Amino acid sequence: MDDKKAKTPCALIVMGVSGSGKSTIAGMLAERLRWKFEDGDRFHPAGNIAKMSAGHPLTDEDRRPWLQAIADEIDRVCNAGDRAVIACSALKRAYRDVLAHGRDDVRIVFLDGTQELIANRLAARKGHFMPQGLLASQFRTLEPPAENEDPVTVSIDAPVEAIVDDIVRQLRLAAAEADADRRNRL
Repeated sequence: MDDKKAKTPCALIVMGVSGSGKSTIAGMLAERLRWKFEDGDRFHPAGNIAKMSAGHPLTDEDRRPWLQAIADEIDRVCNAGDRAVIACSALKRAYRDVLAHGRDDVRIVFLDGTQELIANRLAARKGHFMPQGLLASQFRTLEPPAENEDPVTVSIDAPVEAIVDDIVRQLRLAAAEADADRRNRL
């Protein structure tokens, strides 16, 4: 069993493309776990929001200060002995590496859904700065988490409550498996 799975993380990064339900699911998960909730969108510089609102995808250079601000918040929370659930697209492995920067107490939760399902959700969503037209760009950019990132992967083709239940179950299962592995080694 991986040591990362054996620990209770200090931060969970709920990731996926726009419209996958990151903020809703991360907020409910934080409430369930009684952890702090942070929406990664609030860490975007104003220039990034203006660019996305105009229908232009962000470059890696645009994302760098945003990702670093979230990584700094993760460090702040974890170093204070607190716990947080953070909604953040984190579409590429390189972005997730900036966010976790080698910490073994940060876990990725990947919200997995089809482009068709998410496009239908975006069409119904009002008042968000991310236009539906950028969805195809997000799917082209998406690098689903690799097994060596120890992700918790959940299908978003279910009610929010069921998705949160699945995440909590997978987190508990990983901890239980780690405990069993430790007992077997003794």
